[in-house]
Amino acid sequence: MKEDSKQPQMKHELSLLDGTMLVAGSMIGSGIFIVSADITRNVGSAGWLIVVWLLTGFMTLTAALSYGEMSGMFPKAGGQYVYLKEAYNKLIGFLYGWSFFAVIQTGTIAAVGVAFSKFTAYLIPAFSEDNILYKLKTGVDTAGHDKFFTISAAQVVSIIIIIILTFINTRGVKGGKLIQTTFTMTKLLSLFGLIGFGFLAFKGDIWHANWTNAWDLHNLNKDGSVVNLTMAGALGAIAAAMVGSIFSSDAWNSVTFVAGEMKNPKRDVALSMMFGTIIVTVIYVLANVVYTGVLSMQDIASADKDRVAVAASHVIFGNVGTYIIAVMIMISTFGCNNGLILSGARVYYTMAKDGLFFKRTGTLNKFSVPQFGLWIQCLVASILCLSGRYGDLLDMISFVVVIFYVLTILGIYILRAKRPEAERPYKAIGYPILPAIYILMGIAFCILLIIYKPNFTWPGLIIVLIGIPIYYFSQRNVKDEDKAITDN
Repeated sequence: MKEDSKQPQMKHELSLLDGTMLVAGSMIGSGIFIVSADITRNVGSAGWLIVVWLLTGFMTLTAALSYGEMSGMFPKAGGQYVYLKEAYNKLIGFLYGWSFFAVIQTGTIAAVGVAFSKFTAYLIPAFSEDNILYKLKTGVDTAGHDKFFTISAAQVVSIIIIIILTFINTRGVKGGKLIQTTFTMTKLLSLFGLIGFGFLAFKGDIWHANWTNAWDLHNLNKDGSVVNLTMAGALGAIAAAMVGSIFSSDAWNSVTFVAGEMKNPKRDVALSMMFGTIIVTVIYVLANVVYTGVLSMQDIASADKDRVAVAASHVIFGNVGTYIIAVMIMISTFGCNNGLILSGARVYYTMAKDGLFFKRTGTLNKFSVPQFGLWIQCLVASILCLSGRYGDLLDMISFVVVIFYVLTILGIYILRAKRPEAERPYKAIGYPILPAIYILMGIAFCILLIIYKPNFTWPGLIIVLIGIPIYYFSQRNVKDEDKAITDN
C-alpha cells in the first residue's frame, strides 16, 4: 500500500467547460464537411438529408442523456468500459475495450488524421493524397490489373500529427485541455460564421428546387441518374446514409473516459455530454440546411471527392472559399484528434488496473497521465492510417460503436434491477421510454447495415469476436501469475 501511495495520481483539473469542449471538439472533426455527399447519394432529397441528421441527433442526445445516469454511478476513468463491466461482466467490458483499441478510437483518430492531411493539401499541394511517396506491387486483381500498396504524403502527414498530439498529451492534462478548449472554441465560432454567411447567400431558385420534392426517397448517383427504392431498399438506404452522420456524431461520450480528472464528475460528466451533443446537433442540422440553400442536390451528391463544404464555400465566399474551408477543417480535425487522443488512453489505463490490458498501461508518468497507453494508441492509429480509405473506416467504426452503445444503454435496465439502492445523482431522462427507443433504433441500424453494407461491417464484428480468445488467454496468464505468487 505504501508503494501505491507514492505513485502519481490523476489530477482533478477539468471543469464543466473543459468537459463540454472535449465532447463538442471530439465530435466535430471532418465529417460535417464531407459525409453529406454520401448521405445525399443514398437518400436523394433535401428532406431526407435533414431527417438523417435529425435521427442521428436524436439517437446521440438520447444516448448521452442515458449515459448520464451511469456516469454519476461510476464517476471514474474508463467510462463505457466501466459501465459495461459493471452491468454485465469483465468479458463484455473487455470486448468493448479491445474493440475500442483495435478499431473504434484508433480508427477514428486515423480517419480524422487523414482528413486533416487532405485539406492541408489545399494550402500545401505536396501534402496531397495524390502525391505517392512509396509504391509496392502486392498482386493482381480479378480483372488482371496490378494491385499496389502505396503510402501517400497525406498518410505521412496524418501520422506526424498524431505523434505530435500524443507527445503533447504525455506532458500532462493541462496542455491537452488548453489545446482542446482553444481549438473547439475557434471551430464553433467558425462554423456558426459559415452558417450565418451561408444563410445570407441563400439562392431562392435552388432552395425551391431542392425542397419541392423534399420527401422523394431515392438513390441519386454522381452522374445524375436516379434509382427508385422498394420499402426494404428505402430502409437500407437510410441505414447506409446514417453511417456517415453517426461517425460524425461519435465521441460524444469521450468525457466519460476522463471522469477521473473532472473536478465534479458526478455532476459535470452528464452535463458535459448533454450540452456538447446539443451544440453539435444544432450545428450539424443548420450546416446541412445551408448546403440545401446554396447547392442543388446533384451538386451535393457529386461534390469533388465528397467535399461538400468546399463546394458550398465557393458559392458563399467565392474563390477564396476553398482556403477558408481548408483552414476551418484543419482547425477542426486538429482539435478533434487532440480530444480523441487525450480521452482514449484512459480506457486502457482502467482496463490495465483490472488486469485486462498490458500491465504497463496501468501506470501514470510523472505528469500523472497514462503515457504508455497514449503511445500504443498512437502506434495502432498510425498503422490504420496506412491501411485503408476514409470510407472503409467509417463503415467499420459506425457498426461496432452502435453495437456497444446499445449494450451500454441496455445496461441501465440491468443495473436498475441489480443495484436498485445504488446512488444515482443523475437519472436517465425519459426512462424507460427514451432508452428503449434508442435500443430499437440501434438494433435496426446494425441489422440493416449487415444486410446492405456487409463488406466492412462483418470485419468490424470479427474484430470484436477476436477479443474473446484474447480475453480468456489473458485471464489464464493472470491466474498463472497469481498461482506463482501464492506458491512463492
